[in-house]
Order: sequence, then C-alpha cells, then structure tokens
Amino acid sequence: MECISVFDMLKIGVGPSSSHTLGPWRAAERWIAELQEANTFRNVQKIEVILYGSLSLTGKGHATDTAIVLGLLGKDPVTIPTKQIPELITVVKQHKKILFGGELELAFDFDTDIIFRRTFLPFHANGLEFKAYLKDGETSSETYYSIGGGFVVKEERTNSKENKAVFKSFPFPIKTGAELLAFCTQENKPISAIVLENERSLQSDAEIDRGIKHVWTTMLECMYTGCHTEGVLPGGLNVRRRAFDIHQKLKGELPYSTPLDWLKTIRETEVKFRQILKWVSCFALAVNEVNAALGRVVTAPTNGSAGVIPAVLMYYLVIENHDGDFDDIKRFLLVAGEIGSIFKKGATISAAMGGCQAEIGVSSAMAAGALTELMGGTPEQVLCAAEIAMEHHLGLTCDPIGGLVQVPCIERNSMGAIKAINAAELAMDTDPASAKVPLDKVVNTMWETAKDMNSKYKETSEGGLAVGVFLSDC
Repeated sequence: MECISVFDMLKIGVGPSSSHTLGPWRAAERWIAELQEANTFRNVQKIEVILYGSLSLTGKGHATDTAIVLGLLGKDPVTIPTKQIPELITVVKQHKKILFGGELELAFDFDTDIIFRRTFLPFHANGLEFKAYLKDGETSSETYYSIGGGFVVKEERTNSKENKAVFKSFPFPIKTGAELLAFCTQENKPISAIVLENERSLQSDAEIDRGIKHVWTTMLECMYTGCHTEGVLPGGLNVRRRAFDIHQKLKGELPYSTPLDWLKTIRETEVKFRQILKWVSCFALAVNEVNAALGRVVTAPTNGSAGVIPAVLMYYLVIENHDGDFDDIKRFLLVAGEIGSIFKKGATISAAMGGCQAEIGVSSAMAAGALTELMGGTPEQVLCAAEIAMEHHLGLTCDPIGGLVQVPCIERNSMGAIKAINAAELAMDTDPASAKVPLDKVVNTMWETAKDMNSKYKETSEGGLAVGVFLSDC
C-alpha cells in the first residue's frame, strides 16, 4: 500500500499552484538529477520543455513556465528568497541563456523553448516532457505528470517502484476511513496518535517536531504577510488584496512586532459572531493572496486551497482555545494530513482531474476533521466532520478566470474554512452511529463525480466563470 506522510500532504513551496507551479518545478529538478545520475548532464547542449493539457491551457496564469525555469536553474522552492524570482526570470529572458542545474550555461529562449500544446496525454491532464539535445547528436527525453499537491510521477503510482520510501510499510497501513477507525479501536488511540506512529517509522520524534514547526511557522508567517501587505495582485485581473483592509478594521490597538506577538494580540480582540467570520475569512484570504503573488505557502493539500487549514487552525488558537500550544498544532496537522491522504488514495487532490472539489473540498474536510479532534471529538466524529465538509463541496468546479489562481479561488478558501468549522460543530453534536453517509462513501462519490465532470470545468479555463467573465470586464 502507498504510504503517504503528513509532510507529503503539507509541502512547503512557492505559489500560485501546487500542480501547475510546484509540481513542474520539482519535475525539472528531478529530470536534472536523472541526467546527472546517467552521466548525461555534461553532454547536454540544448534543452526544451513541452507542456500538455491543463498545464498548457492555464500554464501562463499559473506561472508554470516561470516555475520550470526556476527548477532548471537548480533553485529550491522551499528555500529560494521569493523576492529574487522576478530578477532571475528577467535575466533568463533578456540574455536568452540559462545556467542549467546551476552549473551549465546553455542557450535558452523563454518564449520558444517552452512549448504549450493543448493535447492531453492519456494518463493525467497535467503532463510535461523535458528534452535534452546531446553533443553526440542523440536526444534524451522524459515525461512526468504533476498529479496534484506537488506530487510528481512518471507512471501510475500504484505500479511505480521508483521511490522506495513511499512504499515502505507503515505499522498502521491505511487506505480508507474504515481502516483508520479500525486501528483507532484496536489500539484505543485517537487518530493523531495512530498517524504519529506511522510517521515514526519514517523519522525520529525530533525530526517530526522540527518538520511540524516548520510547516506551522510557514503558515503563520504567510497569514501575517498577507494581512500586512496591500495593493493589487499580479497577473492582469487587477484584483485588490482584501486581507489588509479587513485586518486593519479588526486588529485592535495592541502593539506587536512578530507573527507570534500578533497571534497573542488577536486573542484580545472582540469575538462576536461577525468578527469571528471576518477573522477566519481574513486568515484564509491572506494566505491565498500571498500564494497568488508567488509567495511561500504550504500545500494543504494544494496551493490553491492553502488558506483553509491555517485559517481553521488559527481560529482554534485565537478564538476557541487561548491556551492552545504546539501539541495542539501537531495533532491538528497530523489528523489533517491523514484525512488528505485518504482522499488522495481513494479519489484525487488534483483540480485538473476532479475540479475544485478536489482542492477546496478536500482541504475543508481535512480542516473539519482536525478541528473536531482538538475539540474533543471521537475518531468517529472526526471522520463524520470530514464527510460533512466534503459532502457540501461535491461537484465544485475549477474555472479560474484568466487561468489565474485568484478569482474565484481566493474567496473559496474563506468559504471552505467557514464550512470546515461548521462541519466540526455539526459532527460534535452527531452520533456517528446514526450518520447516513460514511467518509469512504463520500470519497468514492467525489471520485465518481470527478470522472463525470465535463473537462472544461477541470482547471482548463474553458468553462464556467473563466468564460463567463472576460479579462476586459476586470
């Protein structure tokens, strides 16, 4: 069984899209590593990249070409100073040269050596091919698929044996919600404890804690940045950042200088129902405005849905439990990651395959389940919350205007976060034994809905709002 770590579901990277930005970036890095391993890298004299399907149709708006060039330059999406990105791309465009893998200078035309083809490859909507023309006249090529959430494969993952770590056996191998509940019952442990045991088979407790802290710090800094940055988002839609204005009206008068100080001051603000709604929306909008501006975010499970989980976790820490600590953050992210992996194994987290139900729907389910455990819910109630959240996102289409991860994507994160909180509250007042729809049924239904959905509603910008609203209207 495929073993997916919480750190696979919650990756740190650069926006605006995990499948169209982070995935192609990682594919470029992987291609370079494979060329080096085959002792072919030094023989390369020219390179070319071909984008297929959804990567081609919305690649410009999703900065796919920019991400690929950064990958070809050997830059790391986790550590690259995001402010350097525009300058790096400008240098490549102006000089028509690229420092391939950070070592080998090659001629490279940004406009002609990245080729956009509308054709869809058979395996997945997000296909890309790298070609290397060698000094001996031979050509080397590799095809990769960006399957959502920054995951990249060369063939069906159920047949792949390229990454042995992925197929390492967990002590509690889980593919479905029913299997997860069975282990919780067998071990008499909450979901977070079962997931933690699986993570321990991959790395030490210290490494797990360090990784969780890195993920949460990135989320918190992303919310902080989004709430303190005003202006218009790049891309041509002239979308005004809204988190800044909302935050100015909510934040109160207490001083702060760091994201952690900021969190503490929010706890002192007014928390009537309207303010709670606004705070949650503000957190979600902030993250996805940063994402849309090629900032650093955490895939949760994708970049396009990156705002839901941090917004709901922040809600818990500043509204529900002022004594919330790292243990709560850790449990929340462990549960969220496991729920996301169940959807990935049983359906998809790729909008190009399943529409936005695969992104906002899954992220809302992840956040709802995680919040329910922190609020004292049983494992059964946790999965009930995840089911409720997804049930009310079924059929949600992906129709980004201009191929940009802005409209309606940014607002959808605030809606997904609010639905997650509502789902958790409903689950806490539900006897799971009387629930009519188990999580596994809604996972299956989501996948069947995805397969039935017309392709123009799957991140192609060929239907819905993407054609109903013109760039000239904006």
